[in-house]
Amino acid sequence: MTKKPDPSSFDLTSVDWTVSKYSGGGGNCVRVGLKDGYVLVGDSQNPDRLPHVFTPGEAKAFLLGAKDTDFDFLLDL
Repeated sequence: MTKKPDPSSFDLTSVDWTVSKYSGGGGNCVRVGLKDGYVLVGDSQNPDRLPHVFTPGEAKAFLLGAKDTDFDFLLDL
């Protein structure tokens, strides 16, 4: 398995971030972007914090699981 890059190695100023329409502007904002073939997930309320780095396969597995209700227990928090 190839080691993922440290997020501090990316130029994050060039990332086109997307925020969920469900964030609602109330501080529940997670942002997602792409950089050099990796999926970045960060906190839009704290953009100076480094994002988490995922491979496309990891991101796809999570999204498919979310669509298949694997993580619906989080909706009750």
